[in-house]
Amino acid sequence: MARGELRIYLGAAPGVGKTYAMLEEAHRRAERGTDVVIAYVETHGRKHTTAMIGDLEVVPRRDLVYRNASFTEMDLDAVLAREPELAVVDELAHTNVPGTAKTKRWQDVHALLDAGIDVLTTVNVQHLESLNDVVARITGVEQRETVPDAVVRAAEQVELVDMTPEALRRRMAHGNIYQPEKIDAALGNYFRTGNLTALRELALLWLADKVEDQLDRYRADHDIDATWETRERVVVALTGGIEGETLIRRAARIADRTKGADLMAVHVTRNDGLAGADPAALSRQRMLVESLGGTYHQVVGADVPRALLDFARGVNATQIVLGASSRSRFAQLFAAGVGTTTTALSGSIDVHLVTHERAGQGRRRERMPAALSRGRRIAGFATVLLGLPALTGLLHLIPSLSLINDILLFLAAVVGVSLVGGLWPALLAAIAGSLILNYFFIPPIGRFTIAEGDNLLALAIFVVVALAVSWVVDTAARKTRQAAQAAAEAQTLATVAGSVLRGERRLAALLERLRETFALRSVTLLDGDDVAAHVGDSPCTVSGEADVVVKVDDRLRMLLCGRPVEAADRRIIEAFAAQAATALQQDRLRAEAAAAKPLAEADKMRTALLAAVSHDLRTPLASAKASIAGLRSTEVQFDEQDRAELLATAEESLDKLDRLVANLLDMSRLQAGALGVSPIDVGTEEIIPRALDDLGPDGRRVTVLPSDDVPLIRTDPGLLERVLANLVANALRYSPPDRPPMITASAHADTVQIRVIDHGPGIPEDRWDDVFRPFQRLGDRDNHTGVGLGLALSRGLTEAMGGTLIPEDTPGGGLTMILSLPTAATA
Repeated sequence: MARGELRIYLGAAPGVGKTYAMLEEAHRRAERGTDVVIAYVETHGRKHTTAMIGDLEVVPRRDLVYRNASFTEMDLDAVLAREPELAVVDELAHTNVPGTAKTKRWQDVHALLDAGIDVLTTVNVQHLESLNDVVARITGVEQRETVPDAVVRAAEQVELVDMTPEALRRRMAHGNIYQPEKIDAALGNYFRTGNLTALRELALLWLADKVEDQLDRYRADHDIDATWETRERVVVALTGGIEGETLIRRAARIADRTKGADLMAVHVTRNDGLAGADPAALSRQRMLVESLGGTYHQVVGADVPRALLDFARGVNATQIVLGASSRSRFAQLFAAGVGTTTTALSGSIDVHLVTHERAGQGRRRERMPAALSRGRRIAGFATVLLGLPALTGLLHLIPSLSLINDILLFLAAVVGVSLVGGLWPALLAAIAGSLILNYFFIPPIGRFTIAEGDNLLALAIFVVVALAVSWVVDTAARKTRQAAQAAAEAQTLATVAGSVLRGERRLAALLERLRETFALRSVTLLDGDDVAAHVGDSPCTVSGEADVVVKVDDRLRMLLCGRPVEAADRRIIEAFAAQAATALQQDRLRAEAAAAKPLAEADKMRTALLAAVSHDLRTPLASAKASIAGLRSTEVQFDEQDRAELLATAEESLDKLDRLVANLLDMSRLQAGALGVSPIDVGTEEIIPRALDDLGPDGRRVTVLPSDDVPLIRTDPGLLERVLANLVANALRYSPPDRPPMITASAHADTVQIRVIDHGPGIPEDRWDDVFRPFQRLGDRDNHTGVGLGLALSRGLTEAMGGTLIPEDTPGGGLTMILSLPTAATA
């Protein structure tokens, strides 16, 4: 059975017309003879959407009861039994009510697809998992219902249902999206023009990425190598030279000229395994690329221009930025440089050759290390001095050998010398051997002259072959040593990366690994004249004390103490230094973020305290003042009952004021870190009754569901009592008379959850964060219903006790506040 196809209608916000467009497509399919059913459509009371259902067959929903409330969900089994060709399923990100076979609506959709049924569905961009945190920062509302991006990207078709923010706000104002009583609040919060514009851009960019993925698959399936300039992509080629930063900045400027352009840096590593570019320089250039919003890549290839162009075509690049050749003009006469070859082979890709201070000045070649050790070179010279005379004497003892045999034996001697001592002893052996052959074996004997032309040719061939063999042997030995050094460097860097990734203290791990690798006494990282970090005993603090000084940048220096290091090891040390600079920067950013967090929390708390003073102090003060003023008035005569009522009102108001001032003082001390939070092990059965008693007669209306298996919690009883009293007071205010609030307590893993449940009008999910603003009542700011600290301070108190306070919809309508605190065992 072929799997069904999925078509998703993506929108930037509720109300853009996703469901309407989906139903239009369903009608078109039905008119073409497709068997279409509506598995689930949520009209939200919108008359145009309801009318659009028309005569399409609707599969009855499944009725469910959860927590004494009734719900309806899509009946997956009924749809599968119906076996339609196309099913219409609204709200892909929806979370099913507990009791259904699948947890999420998108899992229901997958079941339909697996059964061979095509599906039309809808989703808003704020429900995409990858954009959840971005949308929360833009709108201030965290979406709890999300769908994995992979589910949406796997759809055969994703259609954007687009609408300008102005048009969407007009639809809202005309009552085509929400009920009239919700319009003003929506327009002033989630549906602000800025929010809608940002969400629209997110939807467009996300869909553009999906289209790009589809284009890449199409190009790969059809073996299309040519560049399709659907988006500007600038590739900058890096060699690890000093010109790298110039090239990166130039490429970044080119990319910035086009909005949405991609910047990619690439370094081509030789495939012979030999050490190439300076890893420290590449590390610094990589950090620069990433700081400019680009990405860094490394590829392997024997032919640098072709490897570079293969990478560029693979990422569909439109432009390549290269540095002008550093080779001298004389060298360029014999071979075209990378830039020239890349330009000739680039085809439709634009190539920019950027000049720099090293252009045309010739390459700065590092002094190549000797291929063989000093001992082997000495042994080679000794072999020449002793071996060639011995060979000459041996050949005189065997006069029957021809000149050709003599030359071959001397050639074998030269090869042997090259294997022992390398190039220079072999060169000496070749020259000395040619002279010995000329003097002792080529007529006329005893003179440095050659009588016959054939003998001259043989001797010349001997010299050429001897020199060639010597050079080949020396080169092979040199490359073998370089390969071994490159492998050792790679192993060291891999070990460093592993130790850093596995540890929490990156900088210290880097410095310690460097100290161990090179057997140093200490390693110090200096920032100016200050010690930023050090490891080992007796660290150096000034450059004069160090055996090795590595300059990282204008301020940072790394001092190595204990022993000098070889010049060949400096490359790897500089790579350590570059990584240490990155680790230091990250440590400082983390420290700054940690230092800023308490300041932000203090500012937030200060704002809440000021709001409390301006709001809740006014009500009890006004009541007490009015009562006392009435008692002192001589214009009105009160009887004893009236006087007692006024005195009771004044006393009640002053008691409220006393409690509020005490709370404010406690929160001020908490903000300053001086509040005496005294956590103890206590049971919820002790705290809940005391909190209800604080509410007076209203507290007796609350239903408390006991639970025998709730463990003790670790908390401050006084603070928890205040928080619960505030939450219950809110619940009482909005609960209908016949359905009073309810309190439950239950254990969940290492926490205890206390739920304060009401069955009032509830709060839209997109306004849940609003209730934690100081004394926010969804627009109702009547002062005669003051709630003390407000939910903002209630959450602050809860977090001070190590807990959390979050809202949740009450099944069947209403709001549930979930107060979570650690158990005594966990604490």
